[in-house]
Amino acid sequence: MSGSELCGGCDIGSTTGKALIMRGGEVIGYSIIPCAVRPEVTVAQALEKAFNAAGLPMQDLSYMVATGYGRVRIDAADENVSEITCHAIGAFHLDPACRILIDIGGQDCKIIKINPKGKVVDFAMNDKCAAGTGRFFEAMARVMEIDLEDISEYSIHSSNPAQITSQCSVFAESEVITLLNEGMDIRDIAAGINEAIAARLASLARKVGVEEQVAVSGGCAKNKGLILSLERKLGVKVKRLGMDPQVIGALGAAIIAERRLAEGDHNSK
Repeated sequence: MSGSELCGGCDIGSTTGKALIMRGGEVIGYSIIPCAVRPEVTVAQALEKAFNAAGLPMQDLSYMVATGYGRVRIDAADENVSEITCHAIGAFHLDPACRILIDIGGQDCKIIKINPKGKVVDFAMNDKCAAGTGRFFEAMARVMEIDLEDISEYSIHSSNPAQITSQCSVFAESEVITLLNEGMDIRDIAAGINEAIAARLASLARKVGVEEQVAVSGGCAKNKGLILSLERKLGVKVKRLGMDPQVIGALGAAIIAERRLAEGDHNSK
Protein backbone atom coordinates (compact mmCIF):
# COMPACT_ATOMS: atom_id res chain seq x y z
CA MET A 1 0.00 0.00 0.00
CA SER A 2 1.52 3.31 -1.08
CA GLY A 3 -0.54 5.50 1.22
CA SER A 4 -2.39 7.16 -1.66
CA GLU A 5 -5.10 4.53 -2.04
CA LEU A 6 -8.62 5.38 -0.96
CA CYS A 7 -10.20 2.93 1.46
CA GLY A 8 -13.81 2.89 2.54
CA GLY A 9 -15.95 1.64 5.36
CA CYS A 10 -19.73 1.46 5.30
CA ASP A 11 -21.92 0.74 8.30
CA ILE A 12 -25.49 -0.11 7.35
CA GLY A 13 -27.59 -0.07 10.49
CA SER A 14 -31.30 -0.42 11.10
CA THR A 15 -32.05 3.29 10.82
CA THR A 16 -29.04 5.03 9.24
CA GLY A 17 -26.30 4.28 6.75
CA LYS A 18 -22.79 5.61 7.30
CA ALA A 19 -19.90 5.72 4.84
CA LEU A 20 -16.36 6.90 5.54
CA ILE A 21 -13.35 7.40 3.27
CA MET A 22 -9.73 7.20 4.43
CA ARG A 23 -6.38 7.79 2.79
CA GLY A 24 -3.06 7.18 4.49
CA GLY A 25 -4.74 6.75 7.87
CA GLU A 26 -6.61 10.04 7.65
CA VAL A 27 -10.38 10.49 7.37
CA ILE A 28 -11.09 12.64 4.33
CA GLY A 29 -14.88 12.37 4.10
CA TYR A 30 -17.90 10.70 5.65
CA SER A 31 -21.67 10.74 5.52
CA ILE A 32 -24.69 9.75 7.61
CA ILE A 33 -28.02 9.22 5.86
CA PRO A 34 -31.41 7.66 6.67
CA CYS A 35 -31.62 4.06 5.49
CA ALA A 36 -33.34 3.38 2.18
CA VAL A 37 -35.55 0.31 1.78
CA ARG A 38 -32.64 -1.77 0.43
CA PRO A 39 -29.13 -1.81 1.96
CA GLU A 40 -27.43 -1.63 -1.43
CA VAL A 41 -29.27 1.62 -2.19
CA THR A 42 -28.28 3.03 1.21
CA VAL A 43 -24.62 2.23 0.54
CA ALA A 44 -24.66 3.82 -2.90
CA GLN A 45 -26.20 7.03 -1.54
CA ALA A 46 -23.94 7.16 1.52
CA LEU A 47 -20.80 6.58 -0.55
CA GLU A 48 -21.75 9.24 -3.06
CA LYS A 49 -22.25 11.74 -0.26
CA ALA A 50 -18.97 10.76 1.44
CA PHE A 51 -17.00 11.12 -1.80
CA ASN A 52 -18.63 14.47 -2.45
CA ALA A 53 -17.47 15.56 1.00
CA ALA A 54 -13.97 14.37 0.15
CA GLY A 55 -14.07 16.06 -3.27
CA LEU A 56 -12.92 12.90 -5.02
CA PRO A 57 -14.38 10.52 -7.64
CA MET A 58 -15.90 7.31 -6.33
CA GLN A 59 -14.08 5.17 -8.90
CA ASP A 60 -10.81 5.83 -7.05
CA LEU A 61 -11.92 3.60 -4.16
CA SER A 62 -9.42 0.75 -3.78
CA TYR A 63 -10.99 -1.41 -1.10
CA MET A 64 -14.14 -1.29 1.05
CA VAL A 65 -15.30 -3.16 4.13
CA ALA A 66 -18.97 -3.35 5.09
CA THR A 67 -20.40 -3.75 8.57
CA GLY A 68 -23.77 -3.43 10.31
CA TYR A 69 -27.09 -5.22 9.83
CA GLY A 70 -27.03 -4.94 6.06
CA ARG A 71 -23.38 -5.87 5.51
CA VAL A 72 -23.97 -9.24 3.84
CA ARG A 73 -26.07 -7.64 1.09
CA ILE A 74 -23.45 -5.13 -0.01
CA ASP A 75 -22.03 -6.46 -3.27
CA ALA A 76 -19.93 -3.32 -3.68
CA ALA A 77 -17.92 -4.26 -0.58
CA ASP A 78 -14.79 -6.40 -0.84
CA GLU A 79 -15.61 -8.09 2.48
CA ASN A 80 -17.85 -7.72 5.51
CA VAL A 81 -16.88 -7.69 9.18
CA SER A 82 -19.03 -7.78 12.33
CA GLU A 83 -20.05 -4.45 13.81
CA ILE A 84 -18.62 -5.44 17.20
CA THR A 85 -15.13 -5.75 15.71
CA CYS A 86 -15.48 -2.57 13.65
CA HIS A 87 -16.75 -0.44 16.52
CA ALA A 88 -13.93 -1.66 18.77
CA ILE A 89 -11.29 -0.89 16.14
CA GLY A 90 -12.77 2.55 15.45
CA ALA A 91 -12.94 3.47 19.14
CA PHE A 92 -9.43 2.17 19.86
CA HIS A 93 -8.06 4.11 16.89
CA LEU A 94 -9.46 7.34 18.31
CA ASP A 95 -8.52 6.56 21.91
CA PRO A 96 -6.12 3.66 22.62
CA ALA A 97 -6.99 3.97 26.32
CA CYS A 98 -10.62 2.98 25.68
CA ARG A 99 -11.47 -0.30 27.44
CA ILE A 100 -15.29 -0.30 27.40
CA LEU A 101 -17.32 0.88 24.42
CA ILE A 102 -21.08 1.25 24.75
CA ASP A 103 -22.64 1.26 21.30
CA ILE A 104 -26.26 2.40 21.24
CA GLY A 105 -27.74 1.61 17.86
CA GLY A 106 -31.15 1.99 16.34
CA GLN A 107 -32.38 -1.47 17.35
CA ASP A 108 -29.80 -2.86 19.77
CA CYS A 109 -27.12 -1.85 22.22
CA LYS A 110 -23.75 -3.50 22.78
CA ILE A 111 -21.15 -3.35 25.53
CA ILE A 112 -17.73 -4.14 24.09
CA LYS A 113 -14.66 -4.82 26.22
CA ILE A 114 -11.35 -3.96 24.54
CA ASN A 115 -7.89 -5.03 25.69
CA PRO A 116 -4.72 -2.85 25.56
CA LYS A 117 -3.96 -4.21 22.08
CA GLY A 118 -7.33 -3.12 20.72
CA LYS A 119 -8.84 -6.62 20.58
CA VAL A 120 -12.37 -7.50 21.64
CA VAL A 121 -12.18 -9.75 24.70
CA ASP A 122 -15.83 -9.79 25.75
CA PHE A 123 -19.18 -8.25 24.90
CA ALA A 124 -22.80 -8.18 25.98
CA MET A 125 -25.69 -7.34 23.70
CA ASN A 126 -29.35 -6.42 23.97
CA ASP A 127 -31.05 -7.18 20.67
CA LYS A 128 -34.32 -8.68 21.93
CA CYS A 129 -36.01 -5.49 23.10
CA ALA A 130 -36.18 -1.93 21.76
CA ALA A 131 -35.64 -0.40 25.22
CA GLY A 132 -32.24 1.28 25.34
CA THR A 133 -32.02 1.88 21.60
CA GLY A 134 -32.54 4.72 19.16
CA ARG A 135 -35.97 3.36 18.24
CA PHE A 136 -37.03 3.70 21.88
CA PHE A 137 -35.99 7.35 22.01
CA GLU A 138 -37.79 8.01 18.72
CA ALA A 139 -40.97 6.51 20.16
CA MET A 140 -40.70 8.59 23.34
CA ALA A 141 -40.12 11.79 21.37
CA ARG A 142 -43.17 11.04 19.23
CA VAL A 143 -45.37 10.51 22.30
CA MET A 144 -44.15 13.77 23.87
CA GLU A 145 -44.54 15.57 20.52
CA ILE A 146 -40.99 16.93 20.58
CA ASP A 147 -37.93 16.50 18.38
CA LEU A 148 -35.55 13.67 19.23
CA GLU A 149 -32.80 16.16 20.08
CA ASP A 150 -35.11 17.88 22.59
CA ILE A 151 -34.98 14.90 24.95
CA SER A 152 -31.36 15.73 25.70
CA GLU A 153 -31.95 19.46 26.09
CA TYR A 154 -35.03 19.09 28.29
CA SER A 155 -33.51 16.43 30.52
CA ILE A 156 -30.45 18.43 31.55
CA HIS A 157 -32.75 21.14 32.91
CA SER A 158 -34.78 18.77 35.07
CA SER A 159 -34.86 19.10 38.85
CA ASN A 160 -37.03 16.04 39.57
CA PRO A 161 -36.66 13.17 37.06
CA ALA A 162 -39.75 11.03 36.60
CA GLN A 163 -39.71 7.36 37.58
CA ILE A 164 -40.03 5.24 34.43
CA THR A 165 -40.24 1.73 35.82
CA SER A 166 -41.12 -0.47 32.85
CA GLN A 167 -38.36 -2.34 31.03
CA CYS A 168 -40.63 -2.78 28.00
CA SER A 169 -40.74 0.04 25.48
CA VAL A 170 -44.46 -0.45 24.85
CA PHE A 171 -45.32 -0.20 28.55
CA ALA A 172 -42.82 2.64 29.04
CA GLU A 173 -44.67 4.55 26.33
CA SER A 174 -47.90 4.08 28.28
CA GLU A 175 -46.17 5.37 31.42
CA VAL A 176 -45.04 8.49 29.60
CA ILE A 177 -48.54 9.12 28.26
CA THR A 178 -49.90 8.82 31.81
CA LEU A 179 -47.29 11.25 33.16
CA LEU A 180 -48.14 13.74 30.43
CA ASN A 181 -51.84 13.47 31.22
CA GLU A 182 -51.05 14.06 34.88
CA GLY A 183 -49.36 17.32 33.94
CA MET A 184 -45.80 16.39 34.84
CA ASP A 185 -43.12 18.77 33.56
CA ILE A 186 -41.83 17.50 30.22
CA ARG A 187 -38.27 18.18 31.37
CA ASP A 188 -38.71 15.72 34.22
CA ILE A 189 -40.21 13.12 31.90
CA ALA A 190 -37.28 13.48 29.50
CA ALA A 191 -34.86 13.12 32.40
CA GLY A 192 -36.73 10.05 33.64
CA ILE A 193 -36.41 8.43 30.21
CA ASN A 194 -32.65 9.02 30.18
CA GLU A 195 -32.32 7.74 33.75
CA ALA A 196 -34.21 4.55 32.90
CA ILE A 197 -32.13 3.83 29.81
CA ALA A 198 -28.88 4.66 31.60
CA ALA A 199 -29.80 2.16 34.32
CA ARG A 200 -30.45 -0.51 31.69
CA LEU A 201 -27.14 0.20 29.93
CA ALA A 202 -25.22 0.21 33.21
CA SER A 203 -26.68 -3.17 34.14
CA LEU A 204 -25.60 -4.58 30.78
CA ALA A 205 -22.14 -3.03 31.16
CA ARG A 206 -21.60 -4.72 34.50
CA LYS A 207 -21.89 -8.09 32.76
CA VAL A 208 -18.53 -7.48 31.09
CA GLY A 209 -17.04 -5.41 33.92
CA VAL A 210 -16.98 -1.63 34.13
CA GLU A 211 -13.55 -0.01 33.79
CA GLU A 212 -12.44 3.59 34.03
CA GLN A 213 -11.98 4.19 30.31
CA VAL A 214 -15.56 4.15 28.96
CA ALA A 215 -16.72 5.64 25.67
CA VAL A 216 -20.06 5.65 23.83
CA SER A 217 -20.79 5.32 20.12
CA GLY A 218 -23.98 5.50 18.06
CA GLY A 219 -26.42 8.32 17.50
CA CYS A 220 -27.67 8.23 21.10
CA ALA A 221 -24.19 9.25 22.26
CA LYS A 222 -25.21 12.76 21.17
CA ASN A 223 -27.81 12.80 23.95
CA LYS A 224 -25.95 14.78 26.64
CA GLY A 225 -28.61 14.03 29.22
CA LEU A 226 -28.22 10.28 28.65
CA ILE A 227 -24.43 10.52 28.98
CA LEU A 228 -24.73 12.42 32.26
CA SER A 229 -27.17 9.82 33.60
CA LEU A 230 -24.89 7.01 32.45
CA GLU A 231 -21.91 8.57 34.22
CA ARG A 232 -23.88 8.66 37.45
CA LYS A 233 -25.00 5.04 37.11
CA LEU A 234 -21.53 3.73 36.23
CA GLY A 235 -19.60 5.99 38.58
CA VAL A 236 -17.07 6.83 35.85
CA LYS A 237 -16.53 9.65 33.38
CA VAL A 238 -17.58 8.81 29.82
CA LYS A 239 -14.85 9.86 27.39
CA ARG A 240 -15.56 11.64 24.11
CA LEU A 241 -13.98 9.98 21.10
CA GLY A 242 -13.19 13.10 19.10
CA MET A 243 -15.44 12.59 16.09
CA ASP A 244 -19.10 11.98 15.30
CA PRO A 245 -20.05 8.92 17.42
CA GLN A 246 -22.36 7.65 14.68
CA VAL A 247 -19.49 6.86 12.31
CA ILE A 248 -17.27 4.85 14.68
CA GLY A 249 -18.29 1.56 13.05
CA ALA A 250 -17.66 2.90 9.54
CA LEU A 251 -14.29 4.21 10.74
CA GLY A 252 -13.33 0.77 12.04
CA ALA A 253 -14.39 -0.81 8.74
CA ALA A 254 -12.25 1.66 6.76
CA ILE A 255 -9.26 0.96 9.03
CA ILE A 256 -9.64 -2.75 8.33
CA ALA A 257 -9.74 -1.95 4.60
CA GLU A 258 -6.45 -0.05 4.91
CA ARG A 259 -4.90 -2.95 6.79
CA ARG A 260 -5.94 -5.39 4.07
CA LEU A 261 -4.25 -3.27 1.43
CA ALA A 262 -1.13 -2.86 3.57
CA GLU A 263 -0.92 -6.61 4.11
CA GLY A 264 -1.67 -7.37 0.49
CA ASP A 265 -4.39 -9.66 1.83
CA HIS A 266 -7.15 -8.82 -0.63
CA ASN A 267 -8.51 -9.62 -4.03
CA SER A 268 -8.58 -6.98 -6.72
CA LYS A 269 -12.03 -5.94 -7.88
